[in-house]
Amino acid sequence: MYDELKEEAIVNKVGGRFKLSTLIQKRLVQLNRGSRPLVDLATHDKMAIVLQEILQDKIFLDTSNEVRYTGDRGAEGPEFDLDDL
Repeated sequence: MYDELKEEAIVNKVGGRFKLSTLIQKRLVQLNRGSRPLVDLATHDKMAIVLQEILQDKIFLDTSNEVRYTGDRGAEGPEFDLDDL
């Protein structure tokens, strides 16, 4: 088991166990589909990566329970319109 999940801090950070479970599951799906990690860890353990992203406030659930990113580095990269070039 992951030590981060034994602490209540991560549960409180996201607003409860249900939201934590939802956030972890949705982010794991994104990583498995090829999204880049938002943290630099020397591991390929995707669960460890997701937990660190949460603890470092890189990801959160919005009001519609979708994964959102903080900061200037999104997992999918910046959005732009090629027609503007």
